[in-house]
This record gives sequence, C-alpha cells and structure tokens, in this order.
Amino acid sequence: MSGIDVRLYAVRRPDDSGHLPLDRKHIPMANGITDLSTATFDETVAGSDKPVVVDFWAEWCGPCKKITPILEEIASERGDLSIAKVNVDDNPDIAMKFSVMSIPTLIVFDKGEVVDRITGAKSKAAFLEEIDGFLASSR
Repeated sequence: MSGIDVRLYAVRRPDDSGHLPLDRKHIPMANGITDLSTATFDETVAGSDKPVVVDFWAEWCGPCKKITPILEEIASERGDLSIAKVNVDDNPDIAMKFSVMSIPTLIVFDKGEVVDRITGAKSKAAFLEEIDGFLASSR
C-alpha cells in the first residue's frame, strides 16, 4: 500500500456510493466564496479590510450543502462582506481552534476578531439579520 496517504483517508468520509470525495483543496469554491485552509486562514481573516463570514462545513453535511447557494447569493450581493469556507475534515485544527462542535457553523470576524457565530441552516433573511446585528453591535 505504498503511496497511499492513510491520514488523508482517515479524516475524509465516503459519499453515498462509498467513494471518497475529491480533494477540495484543489477545487475552486463557488462564486465569490474563498476556500480557506490552515495555511491561508489567519492571513485572509486578519488581513481583510471588511468583515469575513467563515462557513465551517463538510462534504457529507446535508445542511451545509443547503446553505451554499444562500452564501453564494450573499457573497455576490454584499460587497461589504467577505464569505469564506473551511472544510472541517481537511482542516480540523481550525475547527478545534474556534470550538466548532457542529456544522454548519458560521463565524463572523470583524478586524480579525470573532464577533459572533451562527449555528445551523437558516434562511437568507435570517442569516443577514444575524450578521448585520453582529456587525452593528461591534462598531
């Protein structure tokens, strides 16, 4: 079994057909959404001149897939926010750093600091209401 990265297979879960999902590190994310990794997280979030909403997700998570189109819409409509995603299977250290215990979890950062978090799938209006409320109270 030489040449197989056992660690990689241990943290990724198979899809319904029993196959491992593609390595998300090499696939660009949806329109307007940045895919973050351990190597890019701190620089991207702390270095942003606007608030960043980070979606902690996984390929096997149904509710995570459900909110992706909502986040794409928000990313395309709201120039005052950045939207990013962290795959918790590929980057468990980031999830642990921010105590992400369930997904989807969205953490809102402003000036590199955690403003608040949103857990679970919600409607676009509910997401925007919570995000705008967090940002208004942090300024």
